[in-house]
Amino acid sequence: MPFIEANGVNLFYEEKGEGKETVVFSHGLLWSHEMFIAQIDELSKTHRVIAYDHRGQGKSEVKGPFDMETVYADAAALIENLNLGKVHFAGLSMGGFVGIRLAARRPDLIKSLILMETSANAEPVENLPKYKTLNGIVKWMGVILPVANKVMPIMFAESWLSDPKNLPQVKYWRKQLMGNKKSITGPVEGVIYRKGVEAELASIKCPTLILVGDEDVATKPEKAKFIQMGIANAELHRIAGAGHSSCIEKPEVVNSLIRSWLEGN
Repeated sequence: MPFIEANGVNLFYEEKGEGKETVVFSHGLLWSHEMFIAQIDELSKTHRVIAYDHRGQGKSEVKGPFDMETVYADAAALIENLNLGKVHFAGLSMGGFVGIRLAARRPDLIKSLILMETSANAEPVENLPKYKTLNGIVKWMGVILPVANKVMPIMFAESWLSDPKNLPQVKYWRKQLMGNKKSITGPVEGVIYRKGVEAELASIKCPTLILVGDEDVATKPEKAKFIQMGIANAELHRIAGAGHSSCIEKPEVVNSLIRSWLEGN
């Protein structure tokens, strides 16, 4: 299994495909690179694809600190240490927090930016009590079933969760959630106490694609619109019937949008 030392932490990554250009996928909180399996399989037909796990998540080393500035520095070091050159960086939610920072601060590493279900703002104050309570339970008991059942409607669209044909996937991703160790509380705190980077959007000059599910309750579509308005010439697409995990819920739509984007950029 491939690991690389980046910014003082051992990060797990998967590499697939070959091509003149590289796409790097950066996952959302509580998941791992596996959430992008449909995108990895599709895009690796024409591109080199790298998908990695953030520190303290997936198979990467559990080592603090877990704040967004550190996680951003991890991503920059991974791109540099793998000698990837300028990449197409695709970040979902937490991965998008990383992507915005990279594109604004390290334009030498980013050819284009793909943002999915993410925000440039700090966590809304109204969300903090709920997330702090859930995180407190996890710290003592792990991601037990009642916690997972509370989190699933945050991560997925109600219409997707309630569709009988999706039941096998619902069960699979609930099990993945419950597979998180108690140490996941560190990355959760890094996300919920992050600072906003609204002022940095104007510094992003690379081509930028923004995707958001029209049923996303974690980072609502207006957050995506705010990003689009802050980045010159950014392109925004709303995905019908998707929530906070469109790459899982609507993989064919996401794959098509990203492939078209890569062909033009």
